[in-house]
Amino acid sequence: MSTLSYVNVFARDVVALSGFYQQVFGFAEIEAIRSPIFRGLDTGKSSLGFNALDAYELLHLSDYADTRGVKFLLNIDVDSQADVERLVPHAVEAGATLIKAPYLTYYNWFQAVLLDPEGNVFRINYML
Repeated sequence: MSTLSYVNVFARDVVALSGFYQQVFGFAEIEAIRSPIFRGLDTGKSSLGFNALDAYELLHLSDYADTRGVKFLLNIDVDSQADVERLVPHAVEAGATLIKAPYLTYYNWFQAVLLDPEGNVFRINYML
């Protein structure tokens, strides 16, 4: 069976953006894989990686480096509805932009939609 090991985000500032997710969610850095152009965080089930823009060339993706718009959605699950409500203002204080305040979805999740400091969309979810 295949498993998801990492979701990697291209970031203008890998230190600041990985620090945002560490601060808001308490994810620990995987220091053994740290480099000048990469930071990795242990999320408990998989990992979240942050690649500096230099990685576009390293991965032969330079032709795609200037793509615009939302291209992915990070979903971060928490343990309770109260955790969603607690983490939203914490994320905003840390530099996130609230797009949709916590709400109950038609599929019975309680979630909020935000943008991180670099404009990447993420949700904080609790599955009821």
